[in-house]
Amino acid sequence: MKFSFAAIFAAATACLVSAAPSHPIEQRATPLATVYSSCTKNNTVALTFDDGPWVYMYDISKALVAAGAKGTFFVNGNNYECIYNDNGKRVKYLHDKGHQLASHTWAHKDLTTLTWDQIHDEMWRVEEALMKITGAYPAFMRPPYGNYNNLVRQASYVRGQSLAIWDLDSGDSLGATVAQSKATYTTALNKKPKNLLALNHETVETTAHQLVPWLISTLQGKGYKLVTLAECLGVNPYQSVGAPQTPDSTWHC
Repeated sequence: MKFSFAAIFAAATACLVSAAPSHPIEQRATPLATVYSSCTKNNTVALTFDDGPWVYMYDISKALVAAGAKGTFFVNGNNYECIYNDNGKRVKYLHDKGHQLASHTWAHKDLTTLTWDQIHDEMWRVEEALMKITGAYPAFMRPPYGNYNNLVRQASYVRGQSLAIWDLDSGDSLGATVAQSKATYTTALNKKPKNLLALNHETVETTAHQLVPWLISTLQGKGYKLVTLAECLGVNPYQSVGAPQTPDSTWHC
Protein backbone atom coordinates (compact mmCIF):
# COMPACT_ATOMS: atom_id res chain seq x y z
CA MET A 1 0.00 0.00 0.00
CA LYS A 2 1.31 3.43 -0.90
CA PHE A 3 1.07 6.73 0.88
CA SER A 4 -1.67 7.80 -1.49
CA PHE A 5 -3.90 5.18 0.11
CA ALA A 6 -2.99 6.41 3.55
CA ALA A 7 -3.71 9.97 2.50
CA ILE A 8 -7.20 8.94 1.49
CA PHE A 9 -7.80 7.75 5.03
CA ALA A 10 -6.40 10.95 6.44
CA ALA A 11 -9.15 12.86 4.67
CA ALA A 12 -11.76 10.22 5.34
CA THR A 13 -11.20 10.20 9.07
CA ALA A 14 -10.92 13.96 9.53
CA CYS A 15 -14.63 14.29 10.25
CA LEU A 16 -15.38 11.12 12.21
CA VAL A 17 -18.27 11.20 14.63
CA SER A 18 -17.56 10.89 18.35
CA ALA A 19 -21.00 10.11 19.77
CA ALA A 20 -21.33 6.97 21.86
CA PRO A 21 -22.63 4.06 19.75
CA SER A 22 -26.14 2.80 20.38
CA HIS A 23 -25.51 -0.30 18.24
CA PRO A 24 -21.75 -0.95 18.19
CA ILE A 25 -22.03 -4.16 16.15
CA GLU A 26 -22.71 -3.03 12.60
CA GLN A 27 -23.14 -5.31 9.61
CA ARG A 28 -20.88 -4.66 6.62
CA ALA A 29 -20.33 -6.57 3.40
CA THR A 30 -16.55 -6.33 3.77
CA PRO A 31 -13.97 -9.15 3.87
CA LEU A 32 -12.35 -9.94 7.21
CA ALA A 33 -8.72 -9.19 8.00
CA THR A 34 -6.44 -12.11 8.79
CA VAL A 35 -5.89 -12.80 12.49
CA TYR A 36 -2.50 -14.21 13.50
CA SER A 37 -2.15 -15.83 16.90
CA SER A 38 1.04 -17.79 16.32
CA CYS A 39 4.21 -17.72 14.26
CA THR A 40 4.69 -19.91 11.20
CA LYS A 41 8.50 -20.13 10.90
CA ASN A 42 10.19 -22.91 12.84
CA ASN A 43 12.61 -22.14 15.67
CA THR A 44 11.48 -18.54 15.96
CA VAL A 45 10.14 -16.56 18.89
CA ALA A 46 8.53 -13.16 18.44
CA LEU A 47 8.73 -11.20 21.68
CA THR A 48 6.13 -8.45 21.48
CA PHE A 49 5.66 -5.50 23.79
CA ASP A 50 2.45 -3.50 24.21
CA ASP A 51 1.26 -0.13 25.55
CA GLY A 52 4.30 2.09 24.87
CA PRO A 53 6.15 4.10 23.96
CA TRP A 54 7.44 4.20 27.52
CA VAL A 55 10.76 4.76 29.27
CA TYR A 56 11.69 1.08 29.65
CA MET A 57 11.76 0.49 25.89
CA TYR A 58 15.35 1.73 25.77
CA ASP A 59 16.55 -1.01 28.10
CA ILE A 60 14.48 -3.65 26.32
CA SER A 61 15.92 -2.59 22.98
CA LYS A 62 19.50 -2.51 24.26
CA ALA A 63 19.18 -6.03 25.71
CA LEU A 64 17.73 -7.40 22.48
CA VAL A 65 20.19 -5.68 20.16
CA ALA A 66 23.18 -6.75 22.28
CA ALA A 67 22.03 -10.36 21.79
CA GLY A 68 21.51 -9.98 18.03
CA ALA A 69 17.75 -10.08 18.52
CA LYS A 70 14.79 -7.94 17.51
CA GLY A 71 11.40 -7.26 19.07
CA THR A 72 8.01 -5.96 18.01
CA PHE A 73 6.47 -2.96 19.75
CA PHE A 74 2.72 -2.38 19.53
CA VAL A 75 2.43 1.30 20.39
CA ASN A 76 -0.44 3.55 21.40
CA GLY A 77 -0.85 7.17 20.45
CA ASN A 78 -1.97 8.47 23.81
CA ASN A 79 -1.95 5.90 26.60
CA TYR A 80 0.89 6.04 29.11
CA GLU A 81 2.30 9.02 27.27
CA CYS A 82 1.74 11.01 24.07
CA ILE A 83 3.54 9.39 21.15
CA TYR A 84 4.69 12.82 19.93
CA ASN A 85 6.53 13.73 23.14
CA ASP A 86 10.15 14.77 22.47
CA ASN A 87 9.27 14.78 18.76
CA GLY A 88 8.58 11.06 18.80
CA LYS A 89 12.11 10.25 19.97
CA ARG A 90 11.25 6.89 21.53
CA VAL A 91 9.39 5.53 18.52
CA LYS A 92 12.10 6.77 16.15
CA TYR A 93 14.74 5.10 18.33
CA LEU A 94 13.01 1.71 18.11
CA HIS A 95 12.58 1.99 14.36
CA ASP A 96 16.20 2.99 13.84
CA LYS A 97 17.36 -0.03 15.86
CA GLY A 98 15.53 -2.39 13.51
CA HIS A 99 12.62 -3.39 15.71
CA GLN A 100 9.16 -3.70 14.20
CA LEU A 101 6.57 -1.05 15.03
CA ALA A 102 2.87 -1.84 14.88
CA SER A 103 -0.43 -0.29 15.93
CA HIS A 104 -2.06 -0.82 19.31
CA THR A 105 -4.55 1.96 18.44
CA TRP A 106 -4.61 5.53 19.65
CA ALA A 107 -6.07 5.46 23.18
CA HIS A 108 -6.27 1.74 24.04
CA LYS A 109 -10.07 1.61 23.84
CA ASP A 110 -11.98 -1.65 23.54
CA LEU A 111 -12.68 -1.59 19.80
CA THR A 112 -15.64 -3.94 20.15
CA THR A 113 -17.59 -1.15 21.87
CA LEU A 114 -17.05 1.39 19.08
CA THR A 115 -18.78 2.28 15.82
CA TRP A 116 -17.23 1.83 12.39
CA ASP A 117 -16.09 5.45 12.26
CA GLN A 118 -14.74 5.40 15.80
CA ILE A 119 -12.76 2.23 15.08
CA HIS A 120 -11.16 3.88 12.06
CA ASP A 121 -10.34 6.97 14.11
CA GLU A 122 -8.57 4.88 16.75
CA MET A 123 -6.60 3.12 14.03
CA TRP A 124 -5.81 6.07 11.79
CA ARG A 125 -4.51 8.47 14.42
CA VAL A 126 -1.71 6.15 15.55
CA GLU A 127 -0.94 5.14 11.96
CA GLU A 128 -0.60 8.80 11.07
CA ALA A 129 1.75 9.35 14.00
CA LEU A 130 3.94 6.41 13.02
CA MET A 131 4.16 7.68 9.45
CA LYS A 132 5.05 11.19 10.60
CA ILE A 133 7.73 9.99 13.01
CA THR A 134 9.27 7.09 11.08
CA GLY A 135 7.82 7.16 7.54
CA ALA A 136 6.49 3.60 8.03
CA TYR A 137 2.84 2.60 7.56
CA PRO A 138 2.20 -0.46 9.78
CA ALA A 139 0.90 -3.74 8.40
CA PHE A 140 -0.25 -5.05 11.79
CA MET A 141 -2.67 -3.95 14.49
CA ARG A 142 -3.13 -5.54 17.90
CA PRO A 143 -6.56 -4.74 19.35
CA PRO A 144 -6.44 -3.61 22.99
CA TYR A 145 -7.21 -6.42 25.45
CA GLY A 146 -7.09 -8.79 22.47
CA ASN A 147 -10.74 -7.95 21.86
CA TYR A 148 -12.07 -7.90 18.32
CA ASN A 149 -15.21 -8.69 16.36
CA ASN A 150 -16.08 -8.83 12.68
CA LEU A 151 -16.48 -5.06 12.48
CA VAL A 152 -12.92 -4.62 13.77
CA ARG A 153 -11.62 -7.21 11.31
CA GLN A 154 -13.48 -5.51 8.47
CA ALA A 155 -12.03 -2.12 9.39
CA SER A 156 -8.57 -3.65 9.51
CA TYR A 157 -9.08 -5.26 6.13
CA VAL A 158 -10.05 -1.93 4.60
CA ARG A 159 -6.90 -0.42 6.09
CA GLY A 160 -4.74 -3.20 4.65
CA GLN A 161 -3.78 -4.57 8.05
CA SER A 162 -3.74 -7.93 9.76
CA LEU A 163 -4.59 -8.48 13.43
CA ALA A 164 -1.93 -9.90 15.73
CA ILE A 165 -2.85 -11.70 18.93
CA TRP A 166 -0.54 -14.17 20.78
CA ASP A 167 -0.18 -17.75 21.91
CA LEU A 168 1.61 -16.97 25.19
CA ASP A 169 0.76 -14.22 27.66
CA SER A 170 3.42 -13.45 30.26
CA GLY A 171 0.68 -12.08 32.49
CA ASP A 172 2.81 -9.07 33.44
CA SER A 173 0.03 -6.54 32.84
CA LEU A 174 -2.28 -8.57 35.08
CA GLY A 175 0.10 -8.46 38.04
CA ALA A 176 2.11 -11.63 37.50
CA THR A 177 5.44 -11.62 39.29
CA VAL A 178 8.64 -12.25 37.36
CA ALA A 179 8.73 -15.75 38.84
CA GLN A 180 5.19 -16.39 37.64
CA SER A 181 5.98 -15.10 34.15
CA LYS A 182 9.08 -17.28 34.01
CA ALA A 183 6.97 -20.26 35.04
CA THR A 184 4.50 -19.52 32.24
CA TYR A 185 7.30 -19.48 29.68
CA THR A 186 8.95 -22.57 31.17
CA THR A 187 5.71 -24.55 31.01
CA ALA A 188 5.31 -23.60 27.34
CA LEU A 189 8.94 -24.36 26.49
CA ASN A 190 8.79 -27.77 28.14
CA LYS A 191 6.34 -28.73 25.39
CA LYS A 192 9.07 -27.99 22.84
CA PRO A 193 6.99 -25.71 20.60
CA LYS A 194 8.20 -24.98 17.08
CA ASN A 195 7.71 -21.28 17.74
CA LEU A 196 6.15 -18.75 20.10
CA LEU A 197 4.33 -15.42 19.70
CA ALA A 198 4.58 -13.91 23.17
CA LEU A 199 2.79 -10.97 24.77
CA ASN A 200 4.68 -8.73 27.20
CA HIS A 201 4.39 -5.08 28.20
CA GLU A 202 7.18 -2.55 27.92
CA THR A 203 5.47 -0.46 30.62
CA VAL A 204 6.27 -3.01 33.34
CA GLU A 205 9.66 -2.29 34.94
CA THR A 206 10.33 -5.86 36.05
CA THR A 207 9.57 -7.15 32.56
CA ALA A 208 12.19 -4.83 31.09
CA HIS A 209 14.91 -5.38 33.68
CA GLN A 210 14.40 -8.95 34.89
CA LEU A 211 12.18 -10.96 32.55
CA VAL A 212 13.60 -9.85 29.20
CA PRO A 213 17.25 -10.68 30.03
CA TRP A 214 16.14 -14.11 31.27
CA LEU A 215 14.04 -14.66 28.16
CA ILE A 216 16.90 -13.81 25.83
CA SER A 217 19.29 -16.19 27.59
CA THR A 218 16.73 -18.98 27.97
CA LEU A 219 15.25 -18.84 24.49
CA GLN A 220 18.55 -18.52 22.66
CA GLY A 221 19.95 -21.29 24.84
CA LYS A 222 17.21 -23.55 23.51
CA GLY A 223 18.06 -22.67 19.92
CA TYR A 224 15.31 -20.19 19.14
CA LYS A 225 15.94 -17.14 17.00
CA LEU A 226 14.41 -13.97 18.46
CA VAL A 227 12.83 -12.14 15.55
CA THR A 228 10.12 -9.63 14.75
CA LEU A 229 6.51 -10.64 14.23
CA ALA A 230 6.85 -10.11 10.49
CA GLU A 231 9.94 -12.30 10.36
CA CYS A 232 8.29 -15.13 12.28
CA LEU A 233 5.44 -15.02 9.76
CA GLY A 234 7.52 -14.44 6.64
CA VAL A 235 5.68 -11.26 5.65
CA ASN A 236 6.37 -7.54 5.39
CA PRO A 237 6.21 -5.47 8.57
CA TYR A 238 4.98 -2.34 6.78
CA GLN A 239 2.64 -1.53 3.95
CA SER A 240 4.98 1.24 2.84
CA VAL A 241 8.08 3.02 4.07
CA GLY A 242 8.91 6.61 3.24
CA ALA A 243 10.83 9.46 4.75
CA PRO A 244 10.04 10.75 8.26
CA GLN A 245 8.42 14.15 8.45
CA THR A 246 9.62 17.29 10.18
CA PRO A 247 7.89 18.03 13.49
CA ASP A 248 5.28 20.78 13.30
CA SER A 249 2.23 22.11 15.16
CA THR A 250 0.24 18.94 14.36
CA TRP A 251 2.56 16.78 16.47
CA HIS A 252 0.48 16.73 19.63
CA CYS A 253 -2.12 14.65 21.45
